[in-house]
Parts: sequence; structure tokens; C-alpha cells
Amino acid sequence: MNSPATGPTPTGAAPYRAIDRLREAMAAGFGTGVSPLALGMALMDWSAHLAAAPGKRLQLADKAAREAAALLTHAAALAADPAAEPVIRPGPQDRRFAAAAWQNPPFSLWAQGFLLARQWWQEATRDVPGVDPHRENLLSAMVQQWLDMASPANLPFTNPEVITRTLETAGLSQWVGMRNWAEDMARLAAGKPPVGTERFRVGQEVAASPGKVVYRNHLIELIQYAPAPDTDTVLAEPVLLVPAWIMKYYILDLSPENSLVRHLVRAGHTVFCISWRNPTAEDRDLTLEDYRSLGVMAAVDAISAILPGRGIHAAGYCLGGTLLAIAAAAMGGARDDRLASISLLAAQTDFAEPGELGLFIDHDQLNSLEGAMRQRGYLTAEQMLGAFRFLRSNDLVWSRMVRAYLMGEREPMTDILAWSSDSTRMPYRMQGEYLRRFYLENALAGDRLLADGRPVALRNIRAPVFAVGTEEDYVAPWRSVYRLHCLSDAELTFVLGDRDHLAGIILDPTGPGHHRIATRGRDGTCLPSDDWLHAAALREGCWWPAWTDWLARHSAAERVAPPAMGAAAAGYPVLEDAPGSYVRQR
Repeated sequence: MNSPATGPTPTGAAPYRAIDRLREAMAAGFGTGVSPLALGMALMDWSAHLAAAPGKRLQLADKAAREAAALLTHAAALAADPAAEPVIRPGPQDRRFAAAAWQNPPFSLWAQGFLLARQWWQEATRDVPGVDPHRENLLSAMVQQWLDMASPANLPFTNPEVITRTLETAGLSQWVGMRNWAEDMARLAAGKPPVGTERFRVGQEVAASPGKVVYRNHLIELIQYAPAPDTDTVLAEPVLLVPAWIMKYYILDLSPENSLVRHLVRAGHTVFCISWRNPTAEDRDLTLEDYRSLGVMAAVDAISAILPGRGIHAAGYCLGGTLLAIAAAAMGGARDDRLASISLLAAQTDFAEPGELGLFIDHDQLNSLEGAMRQRGYLTAEQMLGAFRFLRSNDLVWSRMVRAYLMGEREPMTDILAWSSDSTRMPYRMQGEYLRRFYLENALAGDRLLADGRPVALRNIRAPVFAVGTEEDYVAPWRSVYRLHCLSDAELTFVLGDRDHLAGIILDPTGPGHHRIATRGRDGTCLPSDDWLHAAALREGCWWPAWTDWLARHSAAERVAPPAMGAAAAGYPVLEDAPGSYVRQR
């Protein structure tokens, strides 16, 4: 699979291209996740078209005048009735102004003025005739970020909660906040994880399910988990878990109450899981094909040798699910029927509608990102996580900074927060291929991706599929995940869970929640996503039990004795205890 980033350079052009690459590498060191050129082009596109749209300008002037008049009228009404109805209320996801103190003037007026300004700018950057849709989305998102940065909730003298906390503690909260800031900056400079992560030690509090590493190559370790205590028999077909390579594998084996591994083991499955290596600059030329062959296929080969003659239930989460879909389609094209079923958890196969992450991916921004990766040989997780924080800055950045630095209250560390700070790297060539081939070219959905030199076609998947999307997923939007219905003719059970990309997949199966589920038979009709939403059955509770029931229905009726760990005679001896060595790499 050739990467456009590393393809042939025209004769005589190499020295000049080297100058451009040096400039890209230098610029990347000052990057913030968004290419300045892409943002500049978006600003010029918007401003030029707005200047040529007198109707839009009149509409915005009218809106500004009406909003200003409404706010002034409301301010006057407050003098007679302190409980006067506000001009505007924050959206249901915006919790910045939820406290009771924000309902009193002057704080309520500041909050409403901010929300009105934010609403005006949202309309100003949208629906300007002739603006490129991608540039419109990028500029609108950036403007909202700049406005949110200046929110009265983020300023110590305009946030009533900060003022109250400061008075209650006689200023001590400000001292604690400064100390928190200094501690965080010191840890950041030293490359240490955030405060509190030491409570979640890999192999003890998290990633603690008992098991053994039974296979290792340059890219993966394969962990085989021990059966649950007092288990006499298990389902014959093992389960292979394929996590995303962007973070450590143990998102699937967090604390005991929300460990997907433990849930599967207790349901009577023999579970294997891939633990990805943390690449270094020496791995810069690893490709997406290497991740398929040395990752998924090496794991399938190992399990087939340890448990010969048994089908494998393969499940992939996020990018791991996308990689699994590629491997399954390639296996289907080669008449390799070792997969008994395929489960794709918040994993996209069609990137035509990639969601909010698409803001960061166009030709210019990818060129800038490749400049950063080329210099180091990899993409750091911090660079990738910057995009996620950008998309949810109110929840992931500003609100946490206000609590920690202005109010002196640290957010309690959780297993998921500790896991998210345990970063990995992504090889330069593979990451460039992934972003170009999927986000820019949508090559998988278009049958233009190659594996073993042959085109990958998702319609070659014949094993039954269990796919999961979540309602609030901004990484893999559920309607994008749902499009697999139109790409594969296999039997497909689709689940729409509540919550988001993490909390909707990794959860406490005994906790509250709901999900929708429906099955389309083999060669069935691809319904529009809205039609599916209205027709699917609504069920209370977590979808995990529905999944394990589905796996059991697609397994052999006769159960078997729990297998031994590894198979030394077949070349797969036990190498060490779980969670292995790769997960500890920094």
C-alpha cells in the first residue's frame, strides 16, 4: 500500500521539495492542531463571500439590533422583577451557567450577552452563499472556540462561583489553584502523567484480569485470559479483541466493574486480546498493511494454532474495528472462513460523514501534520488528543481549568482519565496512510484499499456482524457507523447505545442506560438511518448482555473444557503474565 506522502518525487524536484519539508517541519513545531494556512483560506473564503452577500449582511445587522434591544429590555425588566424570563438559555449540553448564582444580575446579564454573541457569530459564519462547506465548518468551529475562551465562566471576576469560593476560603482557593497550576506545569515539563494517575497501576487496579502473553512479534503481544474461577466449561469459539492502536489496550480491561474482558470471561468465553507496541522513530515506515498482517492476522494465526479447528469471534473497538473490518473483508475475499462472527464497536467503515474530526483533515492540514510526523518519525498521542480536546473544550479544557486553577478543586481521577493519559505514538507512514486513505479518499467504502495486493471489498464479509454506535459519539458518529448496512450483505445486528464514544462502549453493565437494537437478515434491505431509528426496539439497560447472548447464539451448542494457556508444542508458549511488556512502554 503506497502512501502519497512517500511516493516518488519527479526527477530534479527532490532538493526543492526538501526545502518545503524543512519549512513544514519547522511550522509543525508551533502548530495547535489546525493548519494556519487552512484557517487563513477559510477566513478569506468566508469574508470574500460575505462581502459579496448584502442580504446576509443585512440579516446579521438586523439580528444584532434585535438581540441588543432584547437584552436591554430584559435588563430594564429585572429592575421590576428579579425573576424576569431570560432572553436566551444555554443548550442542554452547556453546563457552564447551570449554578444558581448565574441566575442573578449582573452575572445573568453577562451570561446572556455572551450566549447571544455566540449565537450571532454562529449564524454569521454559517449559510454565507458560496463558501466551501469544509471551510465554513472549520471557521465556525474556530470562532466558537475563540468565543468560549473568553466566556465569563472562565474569568475570575465574572464567574460568581469563583468569587463565592474565594470569599468562603478567604483567598485560600486561589493559592491552592496556583499550586495546582505549578504542579501541572512541572509534571508536563518533566513528561510525567497527571496528578492522581498513580492510583491506577497497570496490572493491579487496571488491566488486572489474570492471563498470559502467548505470542509476541514486533508489533503486538497476544494475551490469553484465564477462565473465570469455578468454570467447568466454556463456549468452544474464542473471542479476539482488537483495540485501537491510538491508546493502550486496557481500555477494554479497566476496573473490574467495567472491564469488557471480565464480562466476556464471566459469560463463558475464552478471550484473547491484542496489546499494541508503542512505536518509536525506528518504526516510522510501518504501514497500515503491517498493522493488518502483523496485528490482526498474526493474532488470528496464533489463536488458530492454539485452538485448531475452532471459529473465532473477532471484535474491534474504534480504529481496531476498522482494521478488523479490513482484515475480515480480505479473509472473505480469500475464502478464509476462520472468523465465526465480527463485532465492530464504535468503528467506521464509511468515512463519507466522518463527524467533527473531519474539521482537522483536508489536504492542507494533513500536509502540515505530516510535517510534524516526518520530523519525529511518529505522531504523538498528545497531538492527536489535541483534536479531541478542541471538539469538547468546554468539558475537557476550560471547565477543568476553572475548577483546578480558579477554585482550587481538582477533578477526581478515574480509571478512564488515567487510561487517557497513558499515551501511545503512531508511526509516520501508517498514520499518513490512514488519514489519507480513509478520511480524504474513503477508500475502504469505495473498494480502493489493498490488502495482500488485492482490493478489499466489505461485501466479501460473510460472517454475521454485530455493530455498535452511540448517540453522542463525535469520533465515530452513529449514522456513519450505521452505513455498514449499505456496504455489506452479511447478517447485521445493529445497536445504538446511549452516551458517547467511550462511556457508551466501556460502562458498568449493571448501571442505568438504554439502547436500540435490530437485526437485518443476510442480503436484507439497507434502510435509511432515520427509518431504522424509528423501527428498532428500545430496551433499558446496557447492551453488553445482548452482545454476549448474540455471541452465544452464533457459537456451537456443545461447550468444552477451558483450554490450556498457549500451546508450546505448536510454537506458542507462555511468555509472561498479563498484561505483558508492551503496555508498559513509554
